[in-house]
Amino acid sequence: MPKYVYRFDEGGKDQRDLLGGKGANLAEMTRIGLPVPPGFTITTEACRAFMDQRRVPPGLRVEVTTALREVEDALGRQLGAPHDPLLVSVRSGAKFSMPGMMDTVLNVGLTDASVRGLAAMSGDERFAWDSYRRLVQMFGATVLGVDARAFDEALEARKAAAGVTWDVELTAGDLRALVDDYRGIVREQCGRDFPQDPREQLDLAIEAVFGSWDTERARLYRRRERIPDDLGTAVNVVAMVFGNLGEDSGTGVAFTRDPSTGHAGAYGDYLPNAQGEDVVAGIRNTLSLDDLRERDRRSYDELLAAMRRLETHYRDLCDIEFTIERGRLWLLQTRVGKRTAAAAFRVAVQLVDEHLITLDEALGRVTGEQLGRLLFPRFDRTDDTVPLTRGLGASPGAAVGEIVMDNAQALQRTAAGAKVVLVRRETNPDDLAGMIAAVGILTARGGKTSHAAVVARGMGRCAVVGAEALDVDEEDGEVRVDGTVLRPGDVIALDGTTGEVFRGEMPVVDSVVMRYVSDGLDAGLRAAPDGEVRELVHAVHRLLAHADSVRRLRVRANADTAEDAHRARARGAEGIGLCRTEHQFLGERRRHIERVVLADSDDERQAALAALLPLQRADFTALLEAMDGLPTTIRLLDPPLHEFLPDLTELSVRVALAEQNGQVDEHDARLLAAVQRMHEQNPMLGLRGVRLGLTTPGLFALQVRAIAEATVELRRAGRDPRPEIMVPLVGSVREMQLVRTETEAVLAEVAQAGDVPLDIPIGCMIELPRAALTAQRIATQADFFSFGTNDLTQTTWGFSRDDVEGAFFTTYLSNGVLTISPFETLDADGVGALVRTGVERGRSTRPDLHCGVCGEHGGDPESIRFFHQVGLDDVSCSPFRVPVARLEAGRAAVLAGEDATI
Repeated sequence: MPKYVYRFDEGGKDQRDLLGGKGANLAEMTRIGLPVPPGFTITTEACRAFMDQRRVPPGLRVEVTTALREVEDALGRQLGAPHDPLLVSVRSGAKFSMPGMMDTVLNVGLTDASVRGLAAMSGDERFAWDSYRRLVQMFGATVLGVDARAFDEALEARKAAAGVTWDVELTAGDLRALVDDYRGIVREQCGRDFPQDPREQLDLAIEAVFGSWDTERARLYRRRERIPDDLGTAVNVVAMVFGNLGEDSGTGVAFTRDPSTGHAGAYGDYLPNAQGEDVVAGIRNTLSLDDLRERDRRSYDELLAAMRRLETHYRDLCDIEFTIERGRLWLLQTRVGKRTAAAAFRVAVQLVDEHLITLDEALGRVTGEQLGRLLFPRFDRTDDTVPLTRGLGASPGAAVGEIVMDNAQALQRTAAGAKVVLVRRETNPDDLAGMIAAVGILTARGGKTSHAAVVARGMGRCAVVGAEALDVDEEDGEVRVDGTVLRPGDVIALDGTTGEVFRGEMPVVDSVVMRYVSDGLDAGLRAAPDGEVRELVHAVHRLLAHADSVRRLRVRANADTAEDAHRARARGAEGIGLCRTEHQFLGERRRHIERVVLADSDDERQAALAALLPLQRADFTALLEAMDGLPTTIRLLDPPLHEFLPDLTELSVRVALAEQNGQVDEHDARLLAAVQRMHEQNPMLGLRGVRLGLTTPGLFALQVRAIAEATVELRRAGRDPRPEIMVPLVGSVREMQLVRTETEAVLAEVAQAGDVPLDIPIGCMIELPRAALTAQRIATQADFFSFGTNDLTQTTWGFSRDDVEGAFFTTYLSNGVLTISPFETLDADGVGALVRTGVERGRSTRPDLHCGVCGEHGGDPESIRFFHQVGLDDVSCSPFRVPVARLEAGRAAVLAGEDATI
């Protein structure tokens, strides 16, 4: 039988899979001698067994009894005893942090009898009844399923009757009456009394925490954060320590460095005479740690010593929850703290300079996704715009959108194409759907460690919290600020760095980091408005430069024009991995394709192709000149033909109307006949790519000639063009052989005529499952492979990428069929298996076969790590994503063989 329960002194930080992140870190703090209340952890294995069997696994209650008695013996108290009772908290704790998504129950063990014992023990009747009302409220909502709003309404009614504003102003008598109110609510909604057996409370609370792993909000969060559904949560049972025992008690959250900016130094929120949930819920506005220093210097000094010890031990920014009980400090949790993108880069470099971590480790601490956030625009603050109000900048960035006040509004307006800002009095875990939909979050209450702040930072959403001047009237649908009334649909702008809130639109400018990655370090530093931003630019530069020095994957760009190529090269691209030549035939040039299609004879077709030659040669000359000295992969024409021909219905109507009016247009009539002849029900799988080249004589030869002549021209001018010719949509080695034979003949002819040798590689795209599975044969005719993962995803899943995202992806994501769009992040199990197969089989024939990827996945951080693992040589992505790909390729190198989740 597996062991399901571990005392804190039995575990350690490396057991996150078994004990969850919270339990593993409680064990680690206990092991290194920090002040942690006694307790034990029920493993994730027990949760998985509970989910499989829908009941507590055999033997668990026996193990809980043994561990509980050890805690009781250590403290000399018993759970829920009438005199000097032991109370415990029951908390979730998954392997990966899921702030606020699962259940917690505090003060378990309080009953009608033990509340009096707690009052006698503490000498504070008000404290005892306050703790009891919290238990009934939490237990009722999370364990018994009572509508939490009923408790909120009862609390507000009691405060109104007492003529007070804050919970702390209620007397012991008020709280005793409130407990009666709460118990009445439980009886009314559940048909039973609040349980008076302390052990029944504990067992039911444990089951409720297990069950909270599978709630809708937890599943939604896991889908958003790509956390597997089968991990389960651990349950931590911890002896209660009380921050609500008077003004010499309190609770707080601290960070060893500022999680918003990365600045060194203690940072956090503190609430006197409160329990921990009051801080993270944002119900009361908090004090700072500086205030704690003034109120209780001894506890402050002990906290700072513990923070320094934890940061040294974990060698990273740490997030700490603590309680002070009548002047005694207790640590209730620690973890590697969530942080903004800017803070991630600053902290990583600071730790290198402090000789706590290496540059390799620092690179592993930042992500391409975080770098991408730093490339977003910011507000142009050159004008004298006066903010409507100000709160705390909890998650940096600039967000402009129309006000929404609940999930339904957020989802509805976002679906209609609007950008929205979610405005709430305070957020709670049930607001997650609206927070995901919004571009920004604004709350009237809470500090930088409130639910809104923590979740927003984790998602990279701009957030302003604790804007006290806001009167958020959710019932009437109004937001009032000093006489100004705003309603859903009104536009506001948030500055998540300064905490400012503006009415109406605000102009935005490119980020300084974008200026750096586009124009170089000096330009980025010149654009930096202050020393803090200069520090960020330096940090990004150091880590990006280190990534470039260690990565194996080369980074190219998808670029179709010389302008795109210049932009990509400026951002560090080491070549062009995909030039889509069909994009050079948009607009007026579309008529040239029509002429080729309409040709009635070989001579007519050759004339049409000949007219294209100078245009294509000029395109390739400009592109190759922009990428001088770097490889430039040019894909031969790959248009689904419907993209280059008129719509069949529109053309049919036009011809019919012309005939009806006796004004027949010969061009339209011939074009209609051609379109009818070539009409396809599924053009994405029809006459395109290599198939078009083989059925339209001279089409590919024209493009090859244009590439060859551009290369000759540039080499004669002393340049170093390095084109590579790529054949699209290959599924058979014979297709590749036919095109290669034609291509080599054209190259030889141009080389001889120009007296310039042309050693241009000829390769193909692997974008069909058959190509990946027969790669060993195709490699006999290909100098390189480039995996077109967009089409490979489409053909592997049987998805039409133009249709499915709007048709059913939302349903698939909500039901867990997909955790993310496979067109956004590579499906490693399915499409990835074909990529791996294609590489292995291709190199079994040609060991030096160069393999790359040129789909959209080439710029996706998670996909890049997969491409490194399977041994690709390069990735190609949009010019904008080149810096992200460079960083992520470096991370892939240093994290090879390790868990890349930091």
